[in-house]
Amino acid sequence: MGERSGAVESVGLIPMFWAGRRVLVTGHTGFKGGWLCLWLQRLGAEVTGYALEPPTRPNLFESARVHEGMRSILGDVRDFDGLWSAVRECRPEIIFHLAAQPLVMPAYRQPLETYAINVLGTVHLLEAVRRTAGVRAAVNVTSDKCYENREWSKGYQEDEPMGGFDPYSSSKGCAELVTAAYRRSFFGRTPDRAGVALASARAGNVIGGGDWAEDRLIPDAIRSFRAGRPVRLRCPDAVRPWQHVLEPLGGYLSLAEQLWENGATFAEGWNFGPAEQDARPVRWLVDRLAELWGDEAGWEPDGEPRPHEAHYLKLNCAKARARLGWMPRWDLDRALTETVAWYRAHQAGAEMQAVTLAQIERFMEGR
Repeated sequence: MGERSGAVESVGLIPMFWAGRRVLVTGHTGFKGGWLCLWLQRLGAEVTGYALEPPTRPNLFESARVHEGMRSILGDVRDFDGLWSAVRECRPEIIFHLAAQPLVMPAYRQPLETYAINVLGTVHLLEAVRRTAGVRAAVNVTSDKCYENREWSKGYQEDEPMGGFDPYSSSKGCAELVTAAYRRSFFGRTPDRAGVALASARAGNVIGGGDWAEDRLIPDAIRSFRAGRPVRLRCPDAVRPWQHVLEPLGGYLSLAEQLWENGATFAEGWNFGPAEQDARPVRWLVDRLAELWGDEAGWEPDGEPRPHEAHYLKLNCAKARARLGWMPRWDLDRALTETVAWYRAHQAGAEMQAVTLAQIERFMEGR
C-alpha cells in the first residue's frame, strides 16, 4: 500500500489512490451520492453516475453543480439492460452502489417500488458487474436498518441477523442477503484468483447540507424553520446514530481502497456509525438544530397516528476502527453546525459548490 501523508492521512485515505481511477456511482443525483461524487472529483477520480433525475427541487446535485466534473447517465436501476449498458460503457474499476428508495415512510405507501429498487436494483447492479470485465472492487451501501431490530441498547455488530419490521428496513436486509449470495457464488479475489471484491456498508442516520427529501428529519426541520413555523416530530424520543454525511463516505472510500489492495480480506459487511455519545433522541437533535438556526425556531409533537418506527437503534463500529483505521472526525454538535451553515449559505445565495467543497476540505484536514 502507498504511504500516507498530508491532508488525506487524517481520514485514512491513500494519497493519489483515486487519481485517474474510473469510478461508477449509482444514485449520484441523490444526497449522499452528490457528496460522494464531489469528494471523488476532488481526489482526481474519473467519475460516472447512473441514476434517475434528482428526486427533489432544490437538490444538492444541481445546487453544488456536481454534474460539471463528471459524466452523468440518467437511468433506472430497475432497467437491467440500461444499467448493464452503462456499466459496459464506462468500464469502471470501482463501483459504489447508492441508488435506492431511501425513506421509511414512503416505503409504507409504495412497498412494491421500494422492493423493486432496493432489492431487484441491487441484483441488477451485481449481475451487470458479473457480466462485465474490469471491475475490481464494489461497495453496496445499505442501511443501519438492515438488522433485525430488537430495541437493544447495545450497538449491532456486522454478524447480527438481517431483518426489518417495515418494508424499507426489510428491503435493506434483503439487499444485504443478495450481496452475500453474489459474493459467495460469483465474486471473490484471493492471491491466486482474480475477481470482484464486494463489500456492503451500513451507515447510521446521515445529516448534512443539500438534503431536501420529504419525511426526513433535517430537511423537514429546515423547511419549517425557513417558513417560521415549528417542525412537527413523529417520534421525539426515538434514538438514532446521527452523523455528518462525510463520516460514512470517508469509510466507503477507505473500504474501497482496501478492497482494491487486499481483495477478499475486506469483502464483507461493515458498520460506519458515530461515537457512542452521538446516538441521541430526536428531540435533543432538533433542540440543538433550532438553537443553531435561531429565529425562534422550535418543534411540536405531531400527534397523528403513524406506522411503526424503531425506537432505539445503534451500531457497533469496532471492526471499522480496528481494521480500516476509520473513526468519526466530527461530533454531532459539529455536524449540526456545518449543516446549518450550509443551509444558511444556500438561503443567502452563496456559490454552493465552493461551500460544499470547503466543508469537504475541512473534514479531510481534520479542522
